[in-house]
Amino acid sequence: MSPDTAMTATAPAAEAAVRKGPPGAARGRRPGRIRRIGLPYLLLLPALLLELLVHLVPMVIGIVMSFKELTQFHIRDWGSAPWAGLDNYTVSVDFDAPVGKALLHSFLVTIAFTLLSVGLCWLIGTAAAICMQDGFRGRGLLRALFLVPYALPVYAAVITWVFMFQHDNGLVNHVLHDQLGITGKPSFWLIGDNSFAALLTVSVWKGWPFAFLIVMAGLQNIPRELYEAAALDGAGMIQQVRRITLPSLRPVNQVLVLVLFLWTFNDFNTPYVMFGKTAPEAADLVSVHIYQASFVTWNFGTGSAMSVLLLLFLLVVTGVYLALTSRGRRTAP
Repeated sequence: MSPDTAMTATAPAAEAAVRKGPPGAARGRRPGRIRRIGLPYLLLLPALLLELLVHLVPMVIGIVMSFKELTQFHIRDWGSAPWAGLDNYTVSVDFDAPVGKALLHSFLVTIAFTLLSVGLCWLIGTAAAICMQDGFRGRGLLRALFLVPYALPVYAAVITWVFMFQHDNGLVNHVLHDQLGITGKPSFWLIGDNSFAALLTVSVWKGWPFAFLIVMAGLQNIPRELYEAAALDGAGMIQQVRRITLPSLRPVNQVLVLVLFLWTFNDFNTPYVMFGKTAPEAADLVSVHIYQASFVTWNFGTGSAMSVLLLLFLLVVTGVYLALTSRGRRTAP
């Protein structure tokens, strides 16, 4: 064998040896690789611990409290409260008894309130985002004004509406009764059946800018060429919205509707600021109802059981919603 032939034959083996490295090199690299893989988990550990402390630990404590007969007599040492088993849950779901009947009424009111609020927030926010899609003079200013209700602190925004809903000198009665003559007499907006409409108005007013913001961000990902091609084919604005905008926004709307539903269903600040500890029957949302059962009647065991039932309901709704939307994405053409 000639020297040239020997060098040609041994070249691939030499290159393989170089790539492989000396004996033990692979074993030397393995700890470093393990360290690199474990680094992300190490960086996530503080956030995980805080999540456990802030959310999981109180949740577990609340579940334990729901199985105890925890009233004002044991509030100083709630660990000594006797076990009630499933009695608190039985009382909460006994819809023939006063406690269960009141909880069922509050639940139905909350369902109606949530569906109307989420639907109106999505409709107004989507319509505003579509109208703001094309550039025109003053568009930036209008966008900023639209986001003011969402940027305001909840207490400042809601308390302003409380003054506007006053019976004697409120702005709402002044406009509807004195200026437009729509109502025959000034209405009581913070009591009675009108309280539901007042609560819904405030919820939609401060919630639709969030839908506007999310939909407006989603519209930026739709190519303008699709609208131009549709316009050349003779499609009007409504057809463009149906055929291009809404299908393209489907992933955004799926997340948006779920977030709005969870936020609205669990909303406590708005009804509490508007009505205080005792909300009218027509606006008795389940969040305030659980607060009354826990901190007004001092029956923390029953209140905790109601909270657990509410958590289970939201988990079921979220699971079913995600399953349906995921199946819709898989079957979509």
